[in-house]
Amino acid sequence: MSAKGDVDYAGLKRDESRLNAYLGQLDANPPMGDWSSDEKLAYWINLYNAGTLKLIVDNYPVSSITSLDNGKPWDVKRVKSGGKMYSLDAIENEVIRPRFDEPRIHFAVNCAAASCPPLRNEAFVASKLDAQLEEQTRNFLKSDQFISVDGSNVEVSRIFDWYGEDFGNVAAYIAKYRDDVTAESSVTFSDYDWALNSK
Repeated sequence: MSAKGDVDYAGLKRDESRLNAYLGQLDANPPMGDWSSDEKLAYWINLYNAGTLKLIVDNYPVSSITSLDNGKPWDVKRVKSGGKMYSLDAIENEVIRPRFDEPRIHFAVNCAAASCPPLRNEAFVASKLDAQLEEQTRNFLKSDQFISVDGSNVEVSRIFDWYGEDFGNVAAYIAKYRDDVTAESSVTFSDYDWALNSK
């Protein structure tokens, strides 16, 4: 994986056994009741990201994740946790979002597209989860690739449109990370590039 999050899917496919072993480890060790909230959240983010990588590797070469499963790859149950099958959509919208109330996850889960926040080059772990999420968020919101500012107008990733309820006032949220945006900035949403985030 490159520093900007481009994934070497060809390399992953050649070493697919390691990814399969990791997914098997996650399946065999689902979150338990005595786990901390950070332990549980890190687990579900890692499961989502590994499941996305597995989906692409299984179908590689492919130009876009949206070309799979009639454009709805997130709806197919294909990821296992504790022997139970989950879709990627269920992990994000039925587990992560309602249980953890953490908007920064939108910069941590990766949908294998060019406009997605870059995939982190390490797993998320409870002991430094807050720092990892903060770094993901800061890097995304400070990148001109994802945020464009022209005076009082700011064009932002469509992630803020799709999940606006998680962020509240979008301009105010972004302003916490950028000096050139204020809570009163006018927000529009950019087109989303679904091309594969490959090297």
